Amino acid sequence: MPPRKPDFRLERNALERGAFFVCGVDEVGRGPLAGPVVAAAVRLDPSDIPPGLDDSKRLGPDRRARLAARLHDCADVALAEASVAEIDRMNILQAAMLAMERAVAGLKRPPDHILVDGNRLPEGLRERAQAVVRGDARALSIAAASVVAKVWRDRLMVDLAQHYPGYGWERNAGYPTREHLQALRDLGITPHHRRSFRPVHNILYQEKITTR
Repeated sequence: MPPRKPDFRLERNALERGAFFVCGVDEVGRGPLAGPVVAAAVRLDPSDIPPGLDDSKRLGPDRRARLAARLHDCADVALAEASVAEIDRMNILQAAMLAMERAVAGLKRPPDHILVDGNRLPEGLRERAQAVVRGDARALSIAAASVVAKVWRDRLMVDLAQHYPGYGWERNAGYPTREHLQALRDLGITPHHRRSFRPVHNILYQEKITTR
């Protein structure tokens, strides 16, 4: 049985119950060892939804890039991030929640109903939000958010890779691949690494021991 495609059902249900502006929210970048966590909020125009829109994980890089460009043209799109310093200070879950709140605040029109991917809601959005487990595969607005967030963060990591070569960020987007872990051991830690994440923390701890 083929995987279910996201549709506009949840958005339409909210509109039929009296909502005027419905958006989807998703984040990308909880798992990497480097770089910010990025969130996107997208309010689609029901009459102009790009064909082929799907969960970003089911799309190739070229298709994602084309869809992201189209979404920026036809939808209300806002992107936001929580920095590495914020991730280390408050933990990755809370930082992801913060990035989602910032993304919603960046929309041109404040939404009165928000579809959030996952089973948790950002504290500041609770009164207007609905958690949707596997939302990027169920709701087109969340799928759209997953696409623009993924494309934006991947491009950011490619840019950072030019300044910090050797870690493979242009290929691994900061995730803990074998190449990235070996580079951490060989090249050390950059300002863009998350020091609260275990592989990075362990290297810092070892460095402190050897320098005593």
